[in-house]
Amino acid sequence: MSKRIAFLKGHGTENDFVIVPDPENAIDLPPATVATLCDRRAGIGGDGLLHVVRSAAHPEAAHMASEAEWFMDYRNGDGSIAEMCGNGVRVFARYLQRTGHADEGDLAVATRGGVKTVHIAKNGDITVGMGKALLPEGEVAVSVGERSWPALNVNMGNPHAVAFVDDLAHAGNLFAAPPFSPASAYPDGVNVEFVVDRGPRHVALRVHERGAGETRSCGTGACAVAVATARRDGTDPAATGTPVTYTVDLPGGTLVITEHPDGEIEMTGPAVIVAEGEIDAEWLESIAR
Repeated sequence: MSKRIAFLKGHGTENDFVIVPDPENAIDLPPATVATLCDRRAGIGGDGLLHVVRSAAHPEAAHMASEAEWFMDYRNGDGSIAEMCGNGVRVFARYLQRTGHADEGDLAVATRGGVKTVHIAKNGDITVGMGKALLPEGEVAVSVGERSWPALNVNMGNPHAVAFVDDLAHAGNLFAAPPFSPASAYPDGVNVEFVVDRGPRHVALRVHERGAGETRSCGTGACAVAVATARRDGTDPAATGTPVTYTVDLPGGTLVITEHPDGEIEMTGPAVIVAEGEIDAEWLESIAR
C-alpha cells in the first residue's frame, strides 16, 4: 500500500460521498474504516462512500464486467454495504467523467442492484436508468412518536417505506430509524420517506436512510416516492399507457423522476465534485486494526 491514498468528495443534491478510486480493488475497506472516513469529525465526512473499482477486479461484479467496466461498491455511512444509491450513481458517473473514463453521453455502471444505464447531458445534468420498482404485497405502517401512517412498500433494489403526511415536521428529528411494522417486511431495515404535496405532480420529502440517518437527499427514495405517488394519484403508467413525471423536492435540491409504461424509471439531477486530496495510509491502517 502506498503512503497516501487518493480520495475525492462529491454530492448529488447534497447527499454527499467520500470517493475512493481503487481500480484493482487493492484497498481494504472494512466497515469500521468506512464509518470513520464518513465521520464528519473524525474523518472526511459523508453520507456514504463510493469505492470505485473495475468490475472485473471485484468478486461481486465480475459477472457484470462485459456490460459495465466500472463497479460502484457502495457503502452506507455506518460502513454497512448497500445495494444501490441513486445520488451515488450520479456522483460516480461525474467522477468517471472528471477523470476521463467517461464522456458526455451514455455509459453503464455496475451496482449490487444490477447494471444501471447513465446519460451525462451537455447541460451537466445526469440521468440514471433506475430499473423497475417492485411493490411487495402486504400492509406496512411507520410511526413517529404517537403518530402512525400506512406506508407503501417499494423496492428500488433497496427497500423503502413511503408514507404520506400532512406536514414534514411530523417526521420528527429522524435521529433514529422510525419504527415500522410488521418487522418481517424489512428484515434488514428500511429507508423511510415522509411525503407532502407541493402541487400537481410535485411533492416534497424527508428521508431517514438506513445506515445513515436523515440525509439531505436520497435518489432511490425519490424514485420510490414518485412510484407511490403515481399509484395514489391513479397515474400508474402501466395502467394508463402514458409516462408520468414527478418533480421531487428534497432538503438538498430537486430531482425529476419519470416512470414509463414498461415500468422503467429514470432519475435526472445534478452531481458535483467539490474536492480531492489524499488519505494518510498509516492512519487508515490504524483505524482498521
